[in-house]
Amino acid sequence: MTYVVLAGALDTKGAEYAFVQELLVDAGLRPLLIDTGIRGRPATSPDITRTEVARAAGRTLSEIAGLPHRAAALDAMSEGLLHLLRGLQDAGNVDAVFGMGGSGALSVLAPAFRSLPLGTPKMIVTTMASSDTRPYVGASDLLLVPSIVDIAGLNTLSRFVMERAIAMLAAQLHHPVRRTGEAPMVAASMFGVTTVGVSRACQVLESKGLDVLVFHANGIGGRTLESLAEDGWLTAVLDLTTTELADNLIGGVASAGPDRLTAAGHRGIPQVVSLGALDIVNFGAPESVPERYRDRRLYPHNATATLMRTTPDEATALGAELGEKLVRARGPVTVLLPTGGPSALSEPGGVFHWPEADQALERALLDAAGPHVTVERSPAPVNSHAFGDQAAALLLKHLTHTSPERSVNNI
Repeated sequence: MTYVVLAGALDTKGAEYAFVQELLVDAGLRPLLIDTGIRGRPATSPDITRTEVARAAGRTLSEIAGLPHRAAALDAMSEGLLHLLRGLQDAGNVDAVFGMGGSGALSVLAPAFRSLPLGTPKMIVTTMASSDTRPYVGASDLLLVPSIVDIAGLNTLSRFVMERAIAMLAAQLHHPVRRTGEAPMVAASMFGVTTVGVSRACQVLESKGLDVLVFHANGIGGRTLESLAEDGWLTAVLDLTTTELADNLIGGVASAGPDRLTAAGHRGIPQVVSLGALDIVNFGAPESVPERYRDRRLYPHNATATLMRTTPDEATALGAELGEKLVRARGPVTVLLPTGGPSALSEPGGVFHWPEADQALERALLDAAGPHVTVERSPAPVNSHAFGDQAAALLLKHLTHTSPERSVNNI
């Protein structure tokens, strides 16, 4: 039997969830209904009650209902739902998850749904689907479906939306995607100013039979890379573009959070890492640059993207952070240092050329990494074919050594 977990507040949306239950049964699926409501009386009977959700969060329902702020109560129910979903998944009773509601429902459902592995269908019909969805979706494959009308009773349009949503969910479950090959997957990070070198490395790796996934280092790309590494999808990481560390340190718009460059090390996955675009902090249109940075070295990448050069002090902090993260890695790591700066903009003659900052970055990295991390130097700039060739060769060397039963040509 294929189980679809339905989660939501049954005091305000009981009729809607009862309708979806019928749709799932008609589609040959087994619904498992969880009530995440807090105060009102459930309008339909759940399989797992709100009391059980609260208990999974380590609290009583009355304790959660008595919290002074609604946001705190919703967070508590979300935590309980997350723990319940993990338990159900371990028992083999979660094949997909589905929910409905507005911003309150998303705050409860989205964090719990995101905790499920990539590939588990996750869907929420919501009035918030046309807003900024990044806080809800994050680096997951959660699908938000526009509800068109508010989810407040059953009518012709709401039924139509729910029917189509369940049809999409059923299609995913009845026709699962099958991988066509068993090639090891390698994640690579790339930015516009590192494209030439990274693309060349990817071509080399693909020629050796590797399945290369390229992630744009714009914040969400780095988060997704980390998520895939932590979930065990990746065989190796070619992390040549680590610019998201700079945005996280300085407050740019492309931060991937404090855990960037940790998952591969935690899982013992081989890595080749470089300094790609650590000379850059990303902001939006020129007017979006914070006032305190207006007199800094800025470069208009396009009408909606303004780049800021990192200073020697910032470069020192970034090098130290990178070295400290890499030294904790459980698997093999090689740092490849380019000639001529960390991006195409910092090569001699470039708008961000600043040798003192580049030297500070390298010096802090080497001091923090010490003898525990292998360091190689490239005679080529990061944004070049020669750099990409060298980076790919280093990663293939790691893979050959960690998989002695395979030759490089058969990886």
